[in-house]
Amino acid sequence: MEIPVIETERLILRAPRLSDFDAYVATRRSPEVYSLFGDAPPAAEDCWRRFITIQGHWALMGFGYWLVEERGTGGYVGEVGMADFRRVIEPSIEGTMEAGWILSPLVHGKGYATEAAQAAIAWGRAQFPGRGITCIISPGNATSLAVAHKCGFVTRCVTDYHGEPVLLLDWKGA
Repeated sequence: MEIPVIETERLILRAPRLSDFDAYVATRRSPEVYSLFGDAPPAAEDCWRRFITIQGHWALMGFGYWLVEERGTGGYVGEVGMADFRRVIEPSIEGTMEAGWILSPLVHGKGYATEAAQAAIAWGRAQFPGRGITCIISPGNATSLAVAHKCGFVTRCVTDYHGEPVLLLDWKGA
């Protein structure tokens, strides 16, 4: 499946390009980002595996992540989308599209995460009407929780994922 292009006022959501990889790695390895997911920056080869799975997710599931490009500069600023990660978590989120976003620290505070996530969610709702949209966020990630709430997510519960507490949120509408 070809990854659709979505344009917002300031952003373009699009398929990854090989030329994006260095900026992708820099974002994933920045302390502001990796500290939300673990104690150490991911290896470049782990970033590569995640980067190339973007295409596969779209091909198999009909949805996935986009890379986010800043319209004014044409530069990579992050990733956003929905996935089916087949997480083993209770309560189950099987059958939902799990929304997520990671933006470069270079653009934090500009509202890009909210703008991109709202566009991705609108696309998902149009393409998969009636399918639930969820997300999981660390309770300490206030910035991401603010984005989720602006996008219409509400907290369902606190649960455990891989030994860490996470908030499980459901999309209820913005």
